[in-house]
Amino acid sequence: MGVKDVLKRKEGVIVGEDVKNLFKYAQEHKFAIPAINVTSSSTVVGALEAARDAKSPIILQTSQGGAAYFAGKGVANDKQQASIAGAKAAALFIRSIAPIYGIPVVMHTDHCAKKLLPWLDGMLDADEAYFKEHGEPLFSSHMIDLSEEPVEYNIQTTKKYLERAAPLKQWLEMEIGITGGEEDGVNNEDVDNNSLYTQPEDIYEIYKTLSPVSPYFSIAAGFGNVHGVYKPGNVKLHPELLQKHQNYVKEQIKSSDDKPVFLVFHGGSGSSKQEYLDAISYGVVKVNLDTDLQWAYLTGIRDYVLNKKDYVMSQVGNPDGPDKPNKKYYDPRVWVREGEKTMSARVAEALKDFNTAGQV
Repeated sequence: MGVKDVLKRKEGVIVGEDVKNLFKYAQEHKFAIPAINVTSSSTVVGALEAARDAKSPIILQTSQGGAAYFAGKGVANDKQQASIAGAKAAALFIRSIAPIYGIPVVMHTDHCAKKLLPWLDGMLDADEAYFKEHGEPLFSSHMIDLSEEPVEYNIQTTKKYLERAAPLKQWLEMEIGITGGEEDGVNNEDVDNNSLYTQPEDIYEIYKTLSPVSPYFSIAAGFGNVHGVYKPGNVKLHPELLQKHQNYVKEQIKSSDDKPVFLVFHGGSGSSKQEYLDAISYGVVKVNLDTDLQWAYLTGIRDYVLNKKDYVMSQVGNPDGPDKPNKKYYDPRVWVREGEKTMSARVAEALKDFNTAGQV
């Protein structure tokens, strides 16, 4: 048995009940799906290749900045127009090519803070328009991140957005407890360490508020997570807190399910394999990866340029002769491909670490 056995759509972008079934299957079989931040068709290809070769489901996601980059850095974004257009373009591109990779793909959008809500509004407009034509939303899921706001505002605003997503059977991820560090212009490097740890009562309050609206939601709960890669400091990951969250909600709702909450692991780059496995054992179904993959993508291109330095300094002339053309060395399809390969190798490593490999 594999994950395709619980999905109506076996390959390509999945939505609605398929997303929920994928996540429940992941909990039951103790694996999590890497969520890969993509910023271009090239990074999409690198991630999809790794998942295909490892026979794994995959989550592809665009951040607000990554979506703007997808549209083009030269486009104005004062009203989030570039981020909206770029996210839509990424989703349509991924929908077009994902089926030929033969694996299920979740099309997701990453952190949307309060100041970025117009971005989420624009994407939901696109979802509703797509739903009218195709009977499903353009995106599988979105993330709303109001973790820096007061808890009550966070939960109630998330509820309003889930009410909008519910008729589309669209998944919504939310965050409670701050993820430290810096990512994509959101800087939490100086927050108080206590803010990095979510309390069980907060998780239950979210569950109690959102469950009557829709079953399609997940929670990124803070357990010391930090974006980026940093030397060890005062903040320590405590994935065992996630088990307390599950136990508390189970007790409150009197459920027979040991993992009633779908949990998400943010700030995963630089974590140990055991920390991943511990979090997964407590019901984490999605692990975000970005920083490590940025580095991996760079290394392929960097090493190629360094190794072929004498072949990329001019269009004509290299160690093989002064009249030898260098086009086959500086063609972007050559050196960009090297970045795809090293990124893909790092995604493959994550698929093994999270027990995702071989689940399709």
